[in-house]
Amino acid sequence: MLHIRLIAPGNLKESYWRAALAEYEKRLGTMAKLEIIELKEHRLPESPSPTDIKTALDREAQAILSAIPPRSFVVALCVEGIQLSSEELAGKLSDIMQQNGHLTLIIGSSHGLSDSVKKAAALRLSVSKLTFPHQMMRVLLLETVYRSLSILHGTKYHK
Repeated sequence: MLHIRLIAPGNLKESYWRAALAEYEKRLGTMAKLEIIELKEHRLPESPSPTDIKTALDREAQAILSAIPPRSFVVALCVEGIQLSSEELAGKLSDIMQQNGHLTLIIGSSHGLSDSVKKAAALRLSVSKLTFPHQMMRVLLLETVYRSLSILHGTKYHK
């Protein structure tokens, strides 16, 4: 069984995001062991300077990097990442399950991820060229993983 750790700064405040996330946690429960790690998001001023943003991302990076388990295949979600189809992601997940069975998915805060986190990732993934709120990305990412695992398990979820 695939062990998935999702790491993201901040927590979901809105009940609709928590409900959607809970739904995919439940669905994934039959195919994977999921652990969600919510880290402290560093608050920035209303109009942050580039230095403010870099400092916040570097602080978040320390917490993110320390939350990555050893031997895990690390995927950082970032705009410059590659885009995969559901079938291609299913193939990648199959490889990860055969290699060591541990996957760490990292979603950044609203300003993204520090370069140190991106460098620690074995794969940089972009879900879309569009920009999404990072709260929505948690749900979107778990749906994407669920769809890809459904492909591997031969269910009818993916058409």
